[in-house]
Amino acid sequence: GKELVARAIHNRSGRREKPFVVINCAAIPIHLLESELFGHRKGSFTGAIADKRGLFEEADGGTIFLDEIGEVPPSIQVKLLRVLQEGEVRAVGEVGGNRRVDVRLVAATNQDLVAAVREGRFREDLYYRLNVIGLQLPSLRERAEDIPLLAYHFLRKYSERMKKKVDKISVDALQALAHYSWVGN
Repeated sequence: GKELVARAIHNRSGRREKPFVVINCAAIPIHLLESELFGHRKGSFTGAIADKRGLFEEADGGTIFLDEIGEVPPSIQVKLLRVLQEGEVRAVGEVGGNRRVDVRLVAATNQDLVAAVREGRFREDLYYRLNVIGLQLPSLRERAEDIPLLAYHFLRKYSERMKKKVDKISVDALQALAHYSWVGN
């Protein structure tokens, strides 16, 4: 759901013709996250056999969606703050100056960032830079009225993909979905 909202924001903006780049910060090992976000120069670390552009450069002019921003370590939070304040990135191993980027950043997390700031796990200045427009997306279990809409959406999508003519969902199946607890969502 979070990525769909971020994509909708991008697609309905003046940046829609530019890239929409997604990264799940929790899915990238911490020692590689900096290189993924900001790029690296050949020889800057073992395995860096060529220059690599970072995702911020790839998203230049468009939108970058950082999912699970609460998982980003403090050392990288500082660099994210610099991107937001200065519009510049520096690749790992970069000797010269910084590179300019024009990127809209959309971030999401399932963590309580206010608590993370209080506990010193998330930078307060970065939190306020990110929290310009805050959206709370209720979990599916909090909006059971959306379940039939979603069920029919996925029925159509997968019926077409599987080339099967299925256009109905039984009342019992819809009730089972509506009463499911949707743990983890």
